[in-house]
Amino acid sequence: MYETKYHTEDLSQFSFLITGGAGFIGSNIVEYLLKYGAKKVRVLDNFSTGSHANIIEFKYNPAFELLEGDIRDLETCRKALEEIDYVSHQAALGSVPRSINDPITSNDVNISGFLNMLVAARDAGVTRMVYAASSSTYGDHPDLPKVEDKIGNPLSPYAVTKYVNELYASVFSKIYDFHTVGLRYFNVFGPKQNPQGPYAAVIPLFIEAALQNQAPYINGDGEASRDFTFVENAVQANVKAMLAPGVDKHEVLNVAFGERTTLNQLWNSITEIAGIKLAPKSREERKGDVRHSLADISKANKIIGYAPKVSVLEGLFKAFLWYRNSTR
Repeated sequence: MYETKYHTEDLSQFSFLITGGAGFIGSNIVEYLLKYGAKKVRVLDNFSTGSHANIIEFKYNPAFELLEGDIRDLETCRKALEEIDYVSHQAALGSVPRSINDPITSNDVNISGFLNMLVAARDAGVTRMVYAASSSTYGDHPDLPKVEDKIGNPLSPYAVTKYVNELYASVFSKIYDFHTVGLRYFNVFGPKQNPQGPYAAVIPLFIEAALQNQAPYINGDGEASRDFTFVENAVQANVKAMLAPGVDKHEVLNVAFGERTTLNQLWNSITEIAGIKLAPKSREERKGDVRHSLADISKANKIIGYAPKVSVLEGLFKAFLWYRNSTR
C-alpha cells in the first residue's frame, strides 16, 4: 500500500512518535513513514487494543522502535518523546458502546492520557503534535455536511472525551503557544482493523460475515448513513498535518471522503465484491449513535492540503482483499 506519496519533505531528517502505533490507524501511519525513509519511528502502545501482528513486519527495520507502555503514566510519555520531532497521537479507547459500558476507563485513557501527552510534548519541545479527534464531537447537531465550528451536544461518554481533548488542545495553544492539530475522523476503515471482539466496527464485521457467507446484523432500518473513510486517506491527513507549515494556532479538521453511504448500501457493495447474495438481519439501533454523518472537508484541504485519494468503493475492495488474504 501507499504507492502515492503525500509529502515532499525528506523524512530521513525527522523522528516520529506514534502513540497507539500497534493499533489500526497507528500501524498504517508507521508503515507509511518507514516506507518513505523516516529517521526514526517510535511506537508507544500498551497493547490493550493494539496487536503485535500489526507491527511484526517492522521488527527488523533499524528505524523502528517499540516502547511498551501506557499513556496514563506521565513519565512513560516523557520517555517516549525523547529526541522526537513529530507526534501522531492515536492512542485511545475507541467505541461508543465501550464508553457507555465503562465510562471511567474511557475517561482515564482518552482524557488523562491525552493530557499527559500534551504536557510531555509541550515540555519536550516537539515541532508538532497531531491527535486523533472524532466526528462523534458533532453530537446531536443536525446540519449536514458537518462543519468544524458547528457542534451539538455529545451523545456518549466517548464523544465527551474527544471533545475535552479539543478543549485542552485549544487552551494549550492559547496559554503555552503549543499548537496542535486535531483530526476529526469519520468512520475510518481498512487493513489491520480488528473484526473480532464486542466493539468491532461495522465494515470489518460485514466483510467477515461476507467471507463466511453469513448474514450480519444491521442496527435499525439500515438507512443510517456514514462518511466512511479509507485508512490511506487518514494516513495522508496525519502526515500532512504533522509537516504542514504555518500552523500558528490549534486547528481541528474533518478527515473524511465527503460522501454518505447507508448501511444497506454498504452491505450491498460488500456482497457484490464477495460475489454473494445474502440479506442482512435487523436489530435495534444502538444507544449513542447518530443517524447521519457527512463531512465538509474544505478546511482540511485549505489548512494542510488534504485531498482524499481512495473512494469508499475502492477502499472496500482493498479491505476485502486484505481480510480474505489474512484469514487464509
